[in-house]
Amino acid sequence: MYEFTYTTPSARVVFGAGSMKLIQQEVEALGARRALVLCTPEQKVQAEVVSSLLGPSSAGVFAGAQMHVPIENARRAREHAKEVDADCAVAIGGGSTIGLGKAIALESSLPIIAIPTTYAGSEMTPIYGITEKGLKKTGRDARVIPKTVLYDPELTMGLPVKLSIVSGLNAIAHAAEGLYAKDGNPVMSLMAEEGIRALATGLRGVKKNEKDKAARSECLYGAWLCGMVLGNVGMALHHKLCHTLGGTFNLPHAETHAIVLPHALAYNSAIAGDAMERIARALSVSSAPDGLYQLNKELDVPQGLREIGLKEADLDHACEVALSNPYWNPRPVEAKPLRALLQRAWEGARPAV
Repeated sequence: MYEFTYTTPSARVVFGAGSMKLIQQEVEALGARRALVLCTPEQKVQAEVVSSLLGPSSAGVFAGAQMHVPIENARRAREHAKEVDADCAVAIGGGSTIGLGKAIALESSLPIIAIPTTYAGSEMTPIYGITEKGLKKTGRDARVIPKTVLYDPELTMGLPVKLSIVSGLNAIAHAAEGLYAKDGNPVMSLMAEEGIRALATGLRGVKKNEKDKAARSECLYGAWLCGMVLGNVGMALHHKLCHTLGGTFNLPHAETHAIVLPHALAYNSAIAGDAMERIARALSVSSAPDGLYQLNKELDVPQGLREIGLKEADLDHACEVALSNPYWNPRPVEAKPLRALLQRAWEGARPAV
């Protein structure tokens, strides 16, 4: 028998090639008059295009978004928004920029419009993350959900293949854990399986031809679905480990997710059989953990955490930090098997089911 709760989210989604050009009317639809455009230093040119599309509604560009959203940077951005009298923010970019927008909204209640240029999916969630004194703290608050999201596949055409792949695999991680979430439901399970399928298909297409518009659109569609899952149900072991590794050791967010996911799924596979079946079906394989491990290899993703800067000497500390704050997971999180998981992820070994 089914037993679940499903609450429909309220964000407005506009999906289609060229949808970025609708930015001014979307700002006006919110009742806003001055929008500050947020981006990383690397995406300043793209942000300036958005600023020009806003015309007199633009409050300029803040090109200071950083990975893992350091709290000092979030405070600087909030103060800058006040100084330029912005009553809205437009976050164009990936998880770092959208994360900065959320940090601003958390304390100022400034409405956010998101224009994703990667496949991270943060734009569809009430989840925020802020790093303070070397620790990344996450939470959920409805105030940080962007009011409007413009999905424009054309904006991802220039996304480097490598970044496209790790960003998409990061999104697959959201859907995979959503399939065994404590508060999961049939609607999210449908979205998760379809999101994994779409992203795996799209990422393979992008690797063959980075200018394949259909593949790019498939990836962004999959990212939206996976983001919906992340925003509506809780996460578990995989995300806790990745936040620990990213916030404590400053590892690249998306690559960390891609490397750890097959091992986290292997850890939970004996308890979460239905989830593993859905993931395997979406990937057209027999084993979910091994299928994702093989997909990583096929897409030329780093296989081990040692390849992205983690030292073997740090594994014990990583395990201790991950265990220091108890959280729900379908299988109890225990020190010895967790340490073994981290070792295999560091080595890049095949996941042990």
